Amino acid sequence: MRLSGIHVYPLKSAAGIDLADAVVERRGLRHDRRWMAVDADGRCVTGRELPRLTLVRTTPARDGLVLEAPGMPRLHAAMPVDAATLAVDVWTSRLRAPLLGAEADAWLSTFLGTPLRVVHMDAAVTRAVSSPQATPGDVVSFADAFPVLLLSQASLDALNARLASPVSMQRFRPNLVVDGVPAHAEDGWARIRIGAVEFEVAEPCVRCVFTTVDPLRGERDPGGEPLRTLVGYRRTPDGVAFGQLLLPRSAGTVRRGDRVEVLR
Repeated sequence: MRLSGIHVYPLKSAAGIDLADAVVERRGLRHDRRWMAVDADGRCVTGRELPRLTLVRTTPARDGLVLEAPGMPRLHAAMPVDAATLAVDVWTSRLRAPLLGAEADAWLSTFLGTPLRVVHMDAAVTRAVSSPQATPGDVVSFADAFPVLLLSQASLDALNARLASPVSMQRFRPNLVVDGVPAHAEDGWARIRIGAVEFEVAEPCVRCVFTTVDPLRGERDPGGEPLRTLVGYRRTPDGVAFGQLLLPRSAGTVRRGDRVEVLR
């Protein structure tokens, strides 16, 4: 078993970045979902509501964030020295986060056609993992619930074998992709080691309508795929499960090609 893919999504719901290696931090892979768009009330905005958010490409910079999108000028937005903070809601979490600034707000609002603001999760912002699987000190980025999402290549291949039009791994937005295992082997794991870094396998990732958004077009699939097909064979009492959510249990760097070991 090998780690075949590493992905981070600096701005929640925006395009991902493929990496050769990544530093694993307590709240997830470094740079993953450390930025988020919010509406006028401070509520998180995702590709579920605004599918074109998937067309926004972001690059973390030492002083802020670089934003690019079709038809938009490239923007290098630097964090203000004394950034104002905003009370924001990420599902059941409420916290205060610093604002990237008016220029970034205007840029994203123009592209998506609705008033938005951009907030940052810096080292001072703490968001606890809200789950019975969590232990004291477990924290998460602006991701939905857990620090890391893992999916096997074979699970995607098994889904695509059922679809008239195959979909890419991008539909499911994993951080880590594992190759060399049977489809859905990850469902039976409790603790794994990738390279020198250990992870607890916390719970299945329950899927929603966001999987129907084509990230290359920023549009929903008119037939509701691949969620419609997943419902037929991956439904559980909690919802449609596809992939596993992880909690880092040690720090370090994971690299594409690293060995993946099942510890229990």
